[in-house]
Amino acid sequence: MADKKPHINIVFIGHVDHGKSTTVGRLLFDTGNISEQALRKLKEKAEQLGKGGFEFAFVMDNLKEEQERGVTIDLAHKRFETDKYYFTIIDAPGHRDFIKNMITGASQADAGVLVVAANDGVNAQTKEHAYLSKVLGVQQMIVAINKMDISGVEFSQDRFNKVKADVETLLKTVGYNTAEIQFVPLASLVGDNVAKKTVKMSWYTGPTLLEALDNIKEPEKPTQLPLRLPIQDVYNITGIGVVPVGRVETGIMKVGDKVIAVPGREGKGVPGECKTIEMHHEQLKEALPGDNVGFNVRGFGKKDITRGDVIGHSSNVPTVATEFTAQIIVINHPSVMTVGYTPVFHIHTAQVACQVTSIEKTLNPATGETLQEHPDFIKNGDAAIIKVKPVQPLVIEKKADIPQLANFAIRDSGQTVAAGMCIDLVKKPM
Repeated sequence: MADKKPHINIVFIGHVDHGKSTTVGRLLFDTGNISEQALRKLKEKAEQLGKGGFEFAFVMDNLKEEQERGVTIDLAHKRFETDKYYFTIIDAPGHRDFIKNMITGASQADAGVLVVAANDGVNAQTKEHAYLSKVLGVQQMIVAINKMDISGVEFSQDRFNKVKADVETLLKTVGYNTAEIQFVPLASLVGDNVAKKTVKMSWYTGPTLLEALDNIKEPEKPTQLPLRLPIQDVYNITGIGVVPVGRVETGIMKVGDKVIAVPGREGKGVPGECKTIEMHHEQLKEALPGDNVGFNVRGFGKKDITRGDVIGHSSNVPTVATEFTAQIIVINHPSVMTVGYTPVFHIHTAQVACQVTSIEKTLNPATGETLQEHPDFIKNGDAAIIKVKPVQPLVIEKKADIPQLANFAIRDSGQTVAAGMCIDLVKKPM
């Protein structure tokens, strides 16, 4: 049974067109999670749309359609079992709003598969995803070097080594220990090395992608911390009522618990009592860290709560900050960041504009030593301590208290400009 195996959330990320969805589809098909008949239908659909070869990519997309029609709770999630684990695959779609979804997906994931095409190698989106994964707490990473079958690559060991070296350099810069990262060459469309070993890369002796997934270490579940469950979406389901959906970050939520959603519509918090919890259409008595759940709360109305609110127990209310101090690193800003700058902060599932009220100091990113007190501006590559004021109520926690709700990405004009974590805050009186 799935509930007996450890549960891991895994997000598939990478540059658009590098084969994320095809890899997921092939993995699900080769492990018997999708039938021949279902795949044949998808193949026909793909050919009708002039997209022959996209049948595996349609697996997740097709599921999304079904799920959106029935408004179940696994919106872009698919369950999948290996010998060792019960996975929830989070497929981050590759559209223009991709990064917003990718941030939500990565902030929910215990591990990630970074898909990089062997012919293209590392490019802008690969870099952005690597940075965000690290900032958002994706601790373990598998790198799938895909499209090894493509013309010009032809299963070449030299090409694999070149792309692997480039990705290693990138991941080291971001802060990953590359000695712990598995690099797997594969050709997802034809199925080489996804779930089945291939003879076409006899030079490679490592695991298939499926085996690499089982090599992931089981993440620790922070059940001893207070309950924190950021809301991802809110549905109104006939016969049930209001059903918020989200992932438990810390603590445990049980049926019958007295809970509160903050900030809530008027910033005062919305109290209620948890009536039911469901994951992948199964009723649960309790939800643990890592569980993506839908739940019904007596006392929550459709207009009371929204994406970005956080659920906690009434006895330990999530922290709403009127101001916070953050340590950030500027990744990709077109000019410089100064006092008064008001970009959008992506924190758990919330997106809130926040104004930089003070640049306290710049730091040496490697050692943390102070370089300059109160500089006029900060630019690409700088690490700094800043003070920030959200323009509307926002739940954030200190890194030292609840690290799972302390990390954020800063975005402006469609790109990630900086990333960081909250190190101190001024609490809003409730």
